[in-house]
Amino acid sequence: VQLQACGGGSVQVGDSLRLSCTASGRAAGINAIYFMAWFRQSSGKEREFVAAINWRGSPRYYADSVRGRFTISRDNTRNTASLQMNSLKPEDTAVYYCAAAGDLRNQYSGDSYPYWGQGTLVTVSS
Repeated sequence: VQLQACGGGSVQVGDSLRLSCTASGRAAGINAIYFMAWFRQSSGKEREFVAAINWRGSPRYYADSVRGRFTISRDNTRNTASLQMNSLKPEDTAVYYCAAAGDLRNQYSGDSYPYWGQGTLVTVSS
């Protein structure tokens, strides 16, 4: 399974961005994906969980720092997960990575996800 993320860019405080992640590869691998998620890593910091969604689209899981501002969604017909980011803040500046997994125990842990995209940079300026 390969993940391709896109949609990053440079914006101002309060602006919005939408990230997308598309999974590709063998059908067996794609069909085994149950969770898709977004993580981010800021300069000098560890990677952190942002949001996750399962195959059914519900429930959705969010980090406290983004809840109410970010929305994760999924289109299984297109093997795509998206992250709508509103009211962006400077502290949202990071490289955002999409991740995917089959069944897992802890959707908040990056160690649970075997598949990762290449990352897309989001820069929020004040």
